[in-house]
Amino acid sequence: MSQLNGEEKICVLDTIASGKDEENEITNRITINCLIEELNDREKDIIKLRFFKNNTQAQVAEKLGISQVQISRIEKKLLLKMREKIVG
Repeated sequence: MSQLNGEEKICVLDTIASGKDEENEITNRITINCLIEELNDREKDIIKLRFFKNNTQAQVAEKLGISQVQISRIEKKLLLKMREKIVG
């Protein structure tokens, strides 16, 4: 919590997190969700299927009708793009 004009200012994280690790976890999830929202629909599908639904690249490729090699290249590009936005 911080002070603003002598009054305590409550941060959203203060109200929903009980500890430092939870704050980091929540912050990370918010950041990832924001980054995913910036992707086009196909890119979102790839990230969600791979990392939220734990599909293999081959399974994602089959579902989207493209090759596993294409999924690998797209995934690598997307993760690099997302990392660059975080790091700056």
